[in-house]
Amino acid sequence: MSQSSAAVSPEPIPLGQPLPHRKVIRSWLTPISERRTAIAVLLLVLDLAVFSGLIVGVVLFDAWWAKLLCGLAAGFVIGRLFIIGHDACHQSYTPHRGLNRVLGRIAMIPSLTPYSLWEVGHNVVHHGYTNLKGVDFVWAPLTKEEFEALPPRRRLMERIYRSGWGPALYYLVEMWWNRMYFPRKSYMGTRRAEFTWDGVFVTAMAALWIASLIGAAYATEQSAWALVGFGFVVPFLFWNAMIGFVVYVHHTHTSVQWHDDKHAWAKAAPFVSTTVHMTFPMKMGAMMHHIMEHTAHHVDMSIPLYKLKNAQKMLEDTLPGRIIIQHFSWRWYFETARKCKLYDFTRRCWTDFQGQPTSDFKPAVA
Repeated sequence: MSQSSAAVSPEPIPLGQPLPHRKVIRSWLTPISERRTAIAVLLLVLDLAVFSGLIVGVVLFDAWWAKLLCGLAAGFVIGRLFIIGHDACHQSYTPHRGLNRVLGRIAMIPSLTPYSLWEVGHNVVHHGYTNLKGVDFVWAPLTKEEFEALPPRRRLMERIYRSGWGPALYYLVEMWWNRMYFPRKSYMGTRRAEFTWDGVFVTAMAALWIASLIGAAYATEQSAWALVGFGFVVPFLFWNAMIGFVVYVHHTHTSVQWHDDKHAWAKAAPFVSTTVHMTFPMKMGAMMHHIMEHTAHHVDMSIPLYKLKNAQKMLEDTLPGRIIIQHFSWRWYFETARKCKLYDFTRRCWTDFQGQPTSDFKPAVA
């Protein structure tokens, strides 16, 4: 009998009873967390083939709108490839550490993500201290006092980021440019040779990508500017919008708490209480390699993407009422963007830019 078929869900724990220790919860998921090399390699090869085919489509199609559609679709596939790289970086993609590092770096090439910098910022900081103010920097909300102390230009940027229209700009500037593409020591806190070499590697890959499009343009007597625009700029910007949106909805919700006290944060079971399971119509979640089954991923980073759906269901069946489940709609998204501007750590609620509460006050411990 396989590990998957042998998995048995524990009895549901009613709301109000103490939450089991994280090690106990992870033990429930262990039987369905088996990593498989064959399916992992197949998924990567498939997504790379689709991505390559879409870039070829940018070159071969004559109509500008067809080139644009191929570029946008390529950006979406960059997101799929990145999710594979994200899994490999967590060592959850295959059972082999060395292979994971190779596959992860390959999968992250189209997103121009330096593997080692993502590993530190995501695995160590974000997962180690999810929604702890002053440590986790991913979409960390400002307080009213912090916002008002910003210079005018920086306040404007924060308004754009939190408008609902700003995920692409947020990720491009605050995450990729500031923290991953040859970041200053003030952002990383340390310098390593590996960081620099990974930056050189993705720069070389970007140069090769652009040079290939320029070469194709001359070979087919097309505009080099057009091919680089549709085949490089459009996919890269779409990818930034996609990842900016994904990380925003993972941890921004009127029911999600942020903490500025480590002791209270630790008692609040942050691996459950700070994460949203976002559901979509038309199996869009599956098209994003199930990264939206995000509670299970934060409970146990070793669960591979191809097992997250079952793991999430087990958690929701076993911990009823504790996991934030949100069906996606654009109405909900922009309503959340309207409400979740700043955070009041004293009253434990989201506020607008004037400091007026926009969500219910939360207890110090979830």
